[in-house]
Amino acid sequence: MLPDKVKTQVRAIYKDIAAALPNFRSRREQNYMVAEISKTLAGEYDKHRRIIVVEAGTGIGKSLSYILGTIPLALSTKKKVCIATATVALQEQLLHQDLPFFLAQSGLNFRFGLVKGRQRYVCLAKLEMLIGDNNGTQMAMWQTKPDTAQVEMLQKLHQDYHKGLWNGEIDTLETPLPDHLWQQIACDKHSCHRQNASHRNCPFHKAREDVDTWDVLIANHSLLFADLELGGGVILPDPEEMFYVIDEAHHLPVVARDFSSAQATLRGAADWLEKIGKTAAKLQNQIKSNNIIAPAQAMQDHVGDLVGMLNQVAHYCDGERARFDNPENRLRFNNGELPEVLKRHAENLTTASSGALKQFNKMQLLLAEAIKDGDIPRHQADSLQTETGFMLQRLENLHKLWKMMAKEDSKKGAPTARWIELLSAGKLPDYLFCASPIEVGFMLESMLWEKAAGVVLCSATLRALNQFDYFAHQVGLSLHDGSRYLALQSPFDFENNATLYLPKMRTEPTDDSYTEELAEHILKLTENEMASLVLFASYWQMEKVAEILGPKLKIPLLIQGNAPRQLLLENHKKRCDEGKPSLMFGTGSFSEGLDLPGDYLTNLIVTKLPFAVPTSPVEQAHAEYIKAKGGNPFLQLTIPDASRKLIQSCGRLLRKEQDYGRITILDRRLVSKRYGKSLLDALPPYRRVIE
Repeated sequence: MLPDKVKTQVRAIYKDIAAALPNFRSRREQNYMVAEISKTLAGEYDKHRRIIVVEAGTGIGKSLSYILGTIPLALSTKKKVCIATATVALQEQLLHQDLPFFLAQSGLNFRFGLVKGRQRYVCLAKLEMLIGDNNGTQMAMWQTKPDTAQVEMLQKLHQDYHKGLWNGEIDTLETPLPDHLWQQIACDKHSCHRQNASHRNCPFHKAREDVDTWDVLIANHSLLFADLELGGGVILPDPEEMFYVIDEAHHLPVVARDFSSAQATLRGAADWLEKIGKTAAKLQNQIKSNNIIAPAQAMQDHVGDLVGMLNQVAHYCDGERARFDNPENRLRFNNGELPEVLKRHAENLTTASSGALKQFNKMQLLLAEAIKDGDIPRHQADSLQTETGFMLQRLENLHKLWKMMAKEDSKKGAPTARWIELLSAGKLPDYLFCASPIEVGFMLESMLWEKAAGVVLCSATLRALNQFDYFAHQVGLSLHDGSRYLALQSPFDFENNATLYLPKMRTEPTDDSYTEELAEHILKLTENEMASLVLFASYWQMEKVAEILGPKLKIPLLIQGNAPRQLLLENHKKRCDEGKPSLMFGTGSFSEGLDLPGDYLTNLIVTKLPFAVPTSPVEQAHAEYIKAKGGNPFLQLTIPDASRKLIQSCGRLLRKEQDYGRITILDRRLVSKRYGKSLLDALPPYRRVIE
């Protein structure tokens, strides 16, 4: 039960916040959301299933709702709160606006901060090795031979850190570093050991010292999964002691799936395995204990076996080159079933990589002991730990991939998606082997739902076709398992503030001449309009329409991809502020998270229903699995997904209560196809004009 003290506290805080915010309007939906979150987490509905799924329409103020619904209860029950988001923008908003404001107004005493993964921090030991003397160790650390400019960039970073001009985080770099370069100096779990004196004061460990003192932690979805995969309570506090708020929860299924996938090359892996053999020999020379001899020799044997097996698989793939002759250069295995010969190879590679991993871990433990006992000088210790950590990470990934390749799929659940991609680089072709789960619900159940003290999942768009079924299935929940489901309508006056317009069209999106007709309509629909955004389903079509319209337009066309997103938005707003008309073209990524309130957007055009073509091998495998079960992938996957995306696209228009404008959808399938009515009915109640 929700303690009376907490109820009183929540009401008092809400009043204080209302008094502090100018033009604050008390909303029934917001009050209800706060109460339902608190009651669910307190176990009023189900003591064993304290999970609530909330779709909160734009304008309700969901951030304030879940902050108020969780923090007072967490503090009174000695729990912590973890707010996990999908975007940096929302993390920044919580860190710099929402939580400081709540702290100031609530009278509560709590600490909060942003938790970042190791990969966001520099490893000083790696950085120092990469800018060191041009010796064998330095060259082994570089993935490719560095040019002078790259070494100079890293030298400047090193100087800036020691002068106090940089704190060692990727997010505070003045000049962005290329990804491949950052990956080589980023902190990782294997080489950054706190026991090692030289790592105690590294940026990552300094940042982590604060985390233990925080009551509210902000993280991203990826960091949340990194912790859960380790069993929970390793990076973040224990799940049993924490209320999780998963905001932007519609991203959760894809993030979980991507996090659980694995990939590795064949010939590329064989190359670095040769290097790992040299690392093992180096450890045998450096560590004085006789205990190193057996694992070092066993390691050499495993490496030899692995290299031989990987080359055999590469030879097999060379013989199957004709099967990669498609636009994606990809060979996907139907129902995830490998040919018998590959299955045997996968099983052997799993066994060999497991043995190598076991021996390499033994060697790393012996290295740690030798360092602790002072048998290895500090400068050598750092370089050896960094090198072994780097190799261990690669070895773990290789083992994960072949284990997923060899795994016997359960007859009850969805199979693993398995495929190979042909990489053309180098003298000999290489092959990238990939494996990914199709459905992740069972995994979320064991990793999070059954462990957490309580969970709030929320977003402005979680339902598809006005139902929670699709989302619940994706994340491993059920409508009848004790979890709570809440759909709160936006307080906006959709009918009076926005018109949904479906003009007559000669063609449908499947016709060859559709692109030309799109260009005609867009020209008419943007004439005399001050702030227009056109959303396309593909880059190809966007560029084609831009090419047709370019000579006919009297204003500059702002096109996604031609400049950084932030710069495009700044240019668009600048033109609007100066009273000049602005027209912006974007694709799917502009249909989410784009905030253009008021006069910055009054004319929104959606060119096509956002049907995802199942081009990714995981999507293809999912559709295949549903068909095998006698289902219809179009109705079960494509339509619900399109419904959610269309709601998101249309949601770009009204961002604040007083916003207004017109949404035009140039896809007659909304009225010509049977599924069109359900897609239309799932949209907010805009005033409709259908020609």
